[in-house]
Amino acid sequence: MVIFRFFYQWLIFVPIMSVITLLTALTTMIGCFLGDHRFWGYYPGLIWSRLTCLISLVRVEVRGREKLDADTSYVFVANHQGAYDIFLIYGYLGHKFKWMMKASLRRIPFVGAACAAAGFVFVDRSGKGLRETLAAAEKILVKGMSLVVFPEGSRTPDGTIHRFKKGAFQIADDLSLPVVPMTIDGSFRVLPKGGWLLRPGKIVLTIHEPIQPGDDGRHNMDTLIEKSYRTILESMSKK
Repeated sequence: MVIFRFFYQWLIFVPIMSVITLLTALTTMIGCFLGDHRFWGYYPGLIWSRLTCLISLVRVEVRGREKLDADTSYVFVANHQGAYDIFLIYGYLGHKFKWMMKASLRRIPFVGAACAAAGFVFVDRSGKGLRETLAAAEKILVKGMSLVVFPEGSRTPDGTIHRFKKGAFQIADDLSLPVVPMTIDGSFRVLPKGGWLLRPGKIVLTIHEPIQPGDDGRHNMDTLIEKSYRTILESMSKK
């Protein structure tokens, strides 16, 4: 079985994935240049993600979509188990959003340019990074457009949830937006950090109740981060 997966991955999956990634990047760049980035910055990536899950034999289940309102902008925060978290959220969340991502990802050929064209929010780790990130987020988080962030900052090396950084929560607080915790379960087994061989399987995305700001439009930051972390962790422990 391992030998079959090895040959399928490198002789079938990787060539197809390379082609559809290039086509998706080009479609996104051209579409965003000529038209609406709210459409072209979202739907090509959605199709790309679903095709990727399909040809890599990964099954997806989403729970809790009914908790979301299409016209409300949210800050989504999720644990980061592996590379397939991207495909899971992009393809199956069902709510328009922009990614918040490391500035270094701009350097990925074609993909980085497509992400920039789509209006994704790049984070600079320098001292002025948070101010620039907040300014960029404020421009896009309107009319139901949301932001997705992995507050751990990078994929978990061991499958456990690590400490959350506060950047995403600061944006939600400053812009008076609800925070939606999301639990990802299963993608660590499919392709963990440092892994090189895909394991077909099932990934579950659980969307939790939005955490609303208070009557004054602000969040209590410590409570917000702790509640988001605990909500995600407890959902995983039930499976």
